[in-house]
Amino acid sequence: MAKKNIQRPHAEDAYKKELAALSKIDTKNIPPNWNLSPKAVVTYIVGGKLEDGTEIETKYYGDRRLIEVAVATLLTDRALLLLGIPGTAKTWLSEHLSAAISGTSKLLIQGTAGLSEEALRYGWNYAKLLAEGPSENSLVVSPVLKAMQTGQIVRIEELTRLPSDVQDSLITVLSEKTLPIPELNTEQQAIQGFNVIATANNRDKGVNDLSSALRRRFNTVVMPLPKSFAEEVKIVQTRVEKFVQKLDMPKSKVPIEEINRLITIFRELRSGGTTDGKMKLKVPGSTLSTAEAISVVNNGVILAAHFGNGTMSAKDLAASLTGAIVKDPKTDEVAWKEYLETVVKDRKEWKDLYEACKDA
Repeated sequence: MAKKNIQRPHAEDAYKKELAALSKIDTKNIPPNWNLSPKAVVTYIVGGKLEDGTEIETKYYGDRRLIEVAVATLLTDRALLLLGIPGTAKTWLSEHLSAAISGTSKLLIQGTAGLSEEALRYGWNYAKLLAEGPSENSLVVSPVLKAMQTGQIVRIEELTRLPSDVQDSLITVLSEKTLPIPELNTEQQAIQGFNVIATANNRDKGVNDLSSALRRRFNTVVMPLPKSFAEEVKIVQTRVEKFVQKLDMPKSKVPIEEINRLITIFRELRSGGTTDGKMKLKVPGSTLSTAEAISVVNNGVILAAHFGNGTMSAKDLAASLTGAIVKDPKTDEVAWKEYLETVVKDRKEWKDLYEACKDA
């Protein structure tokens, strides 16, 4: 069946031309079962211009060395753990790393509190199991087992959301690179190229900390928030422009001034102080990440396009801003109202935003 109007294409499909261009000129050593050399993988992530003139879009804005460490880890006997607060591009990076290295980002396990051990290891087709007994034909292959068979990268999202006993089922896979299948009196040994990229949120409550035995099997890379104001603005602007291009909606404009104001608010509330250092602020419990900022602007763009004059205004921005900041009405609302009255209100050029937020 032809794939049309896919809402969110996989990375390997959305950036197929870039991956092909990199592969064509890649003269560096390519590890077994990798599609690209480590250097080409880094170029795919951080962007650049190739010798043939092909522009490689930047997928991750930040420290190049962090990406180099992540890629190098996947060549070692350790798995990669991307750790950080929500909205620091952990999932985005894991998807693009998998696409560049293995040619697919589809070998994915979404971690939840109710996930069973079978989802990580393997399961059974019970109709065939009853009819034939345990056999390879009745085995249901998990993404982990599939990755081991093919020498590819498997992604595990929100690893710390998994129950501890389910987490620990990975220890043998990561240390011995073997998955025992006792029902068949056999095992699956990992083909070269196999590895795991896991993500974990260090701000969630009720998570299951990794055991020391499992943590030793991972090399942890902490995903930071953007260092500079300009970098964060650039990320939001780029992602919103891509969002607008994908949607079939009336032409809309995203004033950079509105993004600047939004990022200023987020950075001041995150840091607990105004940019000029003259005032301390209450810090809300919400993460106020770059991803949250992108979501706020995306919503404002849609409001402006369909219910306004096409140009995002302070009113459009304010519609989602309060909801992004106030996640817990008891604590976050106090911090937000205080910020509105002591900071936003006193900035004359922000009068329209103050009034819009008061009415939102």
